[in-house]
Amino acid sequence: MKKQATYELNSGVYIKGTGTSVGPLEKAGPLGEYFDRNHEDNYCGEKNWETAEQRLLEDAITISIAKSGLHDEDIDLVLAGDLINQNVISNYVMRDHDIPFLGMYGACSTSMQTLLTAALLISNGQFKHVISAASSHNSTAERQFRYPTEYGGPKPETMTYTVTGAGSAVVTNVKSDIKLTSVTIGRVIDSKQNNPNDMGSAMAPAASDTIIRHLKDLDIKPNYYDMIVTGDLSKVGTKILLEIMKEEGIDIENIHDDCGKLIYTEDQPVFAGGSGCACCAVVTFGYIKNLLDTNKIKRVLVVATGALLNPVMMLQNETIPCIAHAVAFEKVNENN
Repeated sequence: MKKQATYELNSGVYIKGTGTSVGPLEKAGPLGEYFDRNHEDNYCGEKNWETAEQRLLEDAITISIAKSGLHDEDIDLVLAGDLINQNVISNYVMRDHDIPFLGMYGACSTSMQTLLTAALLISNGQFKHVISAASSHNSTAERQFRYPTEYGGPKPETMTYTVTGAGSAVVTNVKSDIKLTSVTIGRVIDSKQNNPNDMGSAMAPAASDTIIRHLKDLDIKPNYYDMIVTGDLSKVGTKILLEIMKEEGIDIENIHDDCGKLIYTEDQPVFAGGSGCACCAVVTFGYIKNLLDTNKIKRVLVVATGALLNPVMMLQNETIPCIAHAVAFEKVNENN
């Protein structure tokens, strides 16, 4: 049932299996034990950074299928995206899989954009098993969006650090322990920020817009959820989000966290925290899924945020339009 931009998934949509693969810095962080596979260096055993990111995404997809007890031929569709021009990482990975594929781009919101699309397709009864996946790599993103990694220029403390990793989930109509109950599709919000080195400030208004609309559409209070988790606002954007929400009369401070803050420690060289498609993907499909599996939480709303810019538009002195997509997860018990 649709309520404004929020869709309740009444027909039964579940997460069957997930897969995560990360680089060494992510493994060394506080959530390292929750990731399925890690690599010893950012080349991931490959010859360059782009093929390294392909390895990460291949890992995640393959693991999610195996953990679901399925094979490639059981998958009806793969929805995947990344940050590199024309979704090239996802395209190249999927050339080795004989599975229908749709590439999707939502910048750092891609993990929840693919997941909510998969959920809606399953809910409509046309598909049985759909994969939702996303990847990013610090060195591929730096090369495309900022400066060549070798440049070694100084970076401001407001900058976020692109997560090296990939996450994948098999979404299905077959009942399992984790159910997707609703999704909220974001709308493009431009708060007139124009600093590409401060994505958190630019994305925070989009996150607040989606959270507020989600709560209003479903007529629920924030404490309906045990956690409301944003994708990669990190330290700077998180503070702004909480201020905006309080101005709207909604206090989520005690139940909010951010994937960009969770994935790294204060001592790691990550400036304001983590970002990138993989940030929300690996934290959600690794750490948050574990919290649900072990009954530490029952309901969580994951809100992935994305800055919809590219280097050319920044050279035109444009501002940064942003978006946020939300997916609600719930642990299934005997009464569900």
